[in-house]
Amino acid sequence: MGGGAWGTALAIQCVRAGIQDVCLWARDPEVVEAINTEHENTRYFKGHALPHCIRATTDKQGAITSSSGTVLILLVVPTPAIAAVVADLKLGPEHILVSCTKGILNDTLETPDKILERVTHGFARVAFLSGPSFAAEVADNQPTGVTIASKDEEVARVVQTAISSERFRSYTTRDVIGVEMGGALKNVLAIACGISDGLGFGSNPRAMLITRGLAEMSLLSVRSGAEPITLAGLAGVGDLILTCTSTLSRNYTVGFRLGRGETLEHIIGSLGAVAEGVNTSKSAHELAAKLGVETPVITGIYQVIHEGAKPLEVLRANMKRPLRQEALY
Repeated sequence: MGGGAWGTALAIQCVRAGIQDVCLWARDPEVVEAINTEHENTRYFKGHALPHCIRATTDKQGAITSSSGTVLILLVVPTPAIAAVVADLKLGPEHILVSCTKGILNDTLETPDKILERVTHGFARVAFLSGPSFAAEVADNQPTGVTIASKDEEVARVVQTAISSERFRSYTTRDVIGVEMGGALKNVLAIACGISDGLGFGSNPRAMLITRGLAEMSLLSVRSGAEPITLAGLAGVGDLILTCTSTLSRNYTVGFRLGRGETLEHIIGSLGAVAEGVNTSKSAHELAAKLGVETPVITGIYQVIHEGAKPLEVLRANMKRPLRQEALY
């Protein structure tokens, strides 16, 4: 469910994993028409040929209807859209919801697991996919590792078995909170690293931002109920390194252009895709305040994006903070 680049890449991966009945739901009729006739998402994922067995539709309920067997519903829509997409679905025991979205709602500070629990009243079988996985590289069949989190181990194993292939390896965990928090917060830290590079700084600052950002990510996650070790895995440090060091990352790109002096409005207007870290910087800042956690990197990005602070001024203030003992969480 979701006709963007990531949703399209996951549809390709499902076929590669041996699933022959793959339906992609999209709101845009033009996307649906292009996939069904040209076998390509010409709007959001141009240049990647789709297997002919992938069909597309604008009919949500029809997309998840199957004559027999388990139906995996991969939710690949922006975090604020999850509730609206899922609310009117008629779900049965054959359905497993797999959230492939990373973020924290601004209004309620909910991660996708909390949103799904609220919308489905806790009755749906759910899992959460996260980890270092750029859509283009998954579509190109480059070796990729992800984490599947679910409180129900059997559900996690079903999803793991269904989507894994020779070059797409998935691991399972019960730590839903750790996987969700890591996936959301790394986007904010990627903006920080992009700003650093955009300002012309080198490898030392980037390494410091990634490491101290990981400490903030871990602390917020543990205070929210996560296991610390989860943040050392694919959904934590793995995704953090990927997003903070590659120009393929939309969040890194937003930061880089901010560091170069562009306005946020111009960047977002020209990007043509969602950079989750922009919205998440606000919810992460508010969550830190709620939990009483000091997060100078995350707070600094919030100040730059939402308060108009100058990146160099934020850097100067953070570097002048009182010296202290290093702590990782």
